[in-house]
Amino acid sequence: MDRRELFTSLRTSLSGKLSKNEVTFLRPPYAKDETLFLKECVNCETKCDTVCEEEIIKIATDGTPYIDFSTGGCTYCDECAKICEHNVLDIEHKTYFNALIDIDKTKCMSWNHTMCFSCKDPCLDNAIDFKAMFMPEINDNCTSCGFCISRCPVDAITIQIIKDKQPNA
Repeated sequence: MDRRELFTSLRTSLSGKLSKNEVTFLRPPYAKDETLFLKECVNCETKCDTVCEEEIIKIATDGTPYIDFSTGGCTYCDECAKICEHNVLDIEHKTYFNALIDIDKTKCMSWNHTMCFSCKDPCLDNAIDFKAMFMPEINDNCTSCGFCISRCPVDAITIQIIKDKQPNA
């Protein structure tokens, strides 16, 4: 387990947002079912992480892929699904991430009267609106691609896995 996994795991368990039976990793967007990850990915040569152009697919210690937005975002290019030998990732099941992106107003530079557009500039979906000159907010165009997360200079943008969220494409 790397440091990011450890701290994510600790933060999640302390916050109580996810129970022990729920997903603790953000999975690639073509995922059918969490049980398939646990059953099939452990038998794979982990090719999905090698074809990701953005290099955001990482392999956990249990052998399953997860998404790490610390360096970039997902373009939904389909490459990870195309290479998946076990059909855990399937183009026919293309969805957006089951997650919500949120801006922590207490950390955000713009919400604290320092002009910053670091989150808006990389957003491919025009999903960040600014009220007046400041105050960014995530709108309904958000696909949870994660490009804004790594660009925020103060780590004010978070992603939360939502078990109940209905995926869409």
